[in-house]
Amino acid sequence: MHALVDWLADLSGPVVYVVITALVFAEDALFFGFVLPGETAVIVGGVLARQGNVDLAWLTLAVVLAAIAGDSVGYEIGRRLGPPLLSRRPVRRRAERVDKARDLLRRRGPAAVFVGRFVAFFRSFVPAMAGASNMPYRRFLLYNALGGLVWGVGNVLLGYAVGAAYERVEGLVGRTVALAAAAIAVVALVVWRIRRHRRSHS
Repeated sequence: MHALVDWLADLSGPVVYVVITALVFAEDALFFGFVLPGETAVIVGGVLARQGNVDLAWLTLAVVLAAIAGDSVGYEIGRRLGPPLLSRRPVRRRAERVDKARDLLRRRGPAAVFVGRFVAFFRSFVPAMAGASNMPYRRFLLYNALGGLVWGVGNVLLGYAVGAAYERVEGLVGRTVALAAAAIAVVALVVWRIRRHRRSHS
């Protein structure tokens, strides 16, 4: 994550917006979350907003719109391709998770679109499954927009808070210790998320 922050910080402001929104859009529309979750990019964007590289309000707006648009494209892909989409090799390798996403959609209905926004794998697949199940688009769009708004604003502000905390620590104990503390915090966050992810799929 620190490497991603450094890489994006070296880019110009407009390019940072493009990269982050592209990752968010691709995760939802093209299942790109298998490679790099858009959530990570959004949190990094919040850190950069705290550092002054990008504007917090514009970044938040861009992330929310990219999330909503990406889900809408994923919905359309699912509506047009339907079952053949689930027969693709990358999807078959994750059959158990796909079944859980389908079960979530069956149990929660349109609300699964909102809930799925906050779980990495579901975020990529629930929109396509909603389209494949012929969920009315207006109903899908309502929950999609609500989920995209809460998710986008929440993660940008989380990154902004992380950046603020880092600056305070750096000012108190120096850059070297601050970097070590940040690395430990990132590792702890990753371990916690992995454990939570495993529990949710057990």
